Amino acid sequence: MEKLPPDQSAVAVAGAACASAFAAEPEWATLPGAESFTSVLRFEDSDGKVRVAPFELMTTPVSNAQFLAFVTTHAEWRRGTAPVIFAEARYLEHWSGPLSLGAQALPQQPVTQVSWFAAQAYCEAQDARLPTWAEWEYAAAADATRNDARSDPEWRERILAWYSKPSNEALALVGQGEADIHGVHDLHGLVWEWVEDYAAMLVSSDNRQQLDPDLLQFCGAGALSTDDRENYAVLMRIAMLSALEADDTTGNVGFRCARDSAGARP
Repeated sequence: MEKLPPDQSAVAVAGAACASAFAAEPEWATLPGAESFTSVLRFEDSDGKVRVAPFELMTTPVSNAQFLAFVTTHAEWRRGTAPVIFAEARYLEHWSGPLSLGAQALPQQPVTQVSWFAAQAYCEAQDARLPTWAEWEYAAAADATRNDARSDPEWRERILAWYSKPSNEALALVGQGEADIHGVHDLHGLVWEWVEDYAAMLVSSDNRQQLDPDLLQFCGAGALSTDDRENYAVLMRIAMLSALEADDTTGNVGFRCARDSAGARP
């Protein structure tokens, strides 16, 4: 840890103690991937089929305690220290201080009010990265018994029920949701989550415009259209992410990390 002035050192020690008490090492689930996964997004150069290589995913979103442990040892990402171009003014504003959580940020609640830049920095510190959209969507398609439950109307209704809950309610603790077939929790029903390539998700909010040739003015992966307009639960996430800037922070966006499967890592 960097050397701190005397008036900050005690706070740092207290923060480190809180972090160590609750910030267990992340647990990882191994997902087998798919040679041809049907995405709800159709890129301009594909038919909606994407290859998802085997990968590992944190079983729960990153918690306040885990993120506190990170900023305790990475001072450049503390509130009030992180550059404003990487984290806007609301960054971690619900914490009681740069190195303390407080009543509005319980240790085992998912961390929110974090920018894409901060989330990516946390994952890099774990020798990991944010999941791609295809990886997140592939993982989120599963339920407790199936790799892909998206065609089940009841599965969709359970997910959509989350959107009817008041947004001002306190967030539940991470890991309380039922594990899916891969052992992953909380992909639905807790927080929205950053993905690595969120900025490529330029999608019109008006479905009538999805095949508008004007959208093809965007280059590369940016020209997208939705391939499954009935899957509103996932499409709402796309709309949310595509509306954000990388420095934005909100009270309902958190993240988890991914990494290549053990056999693919150097």
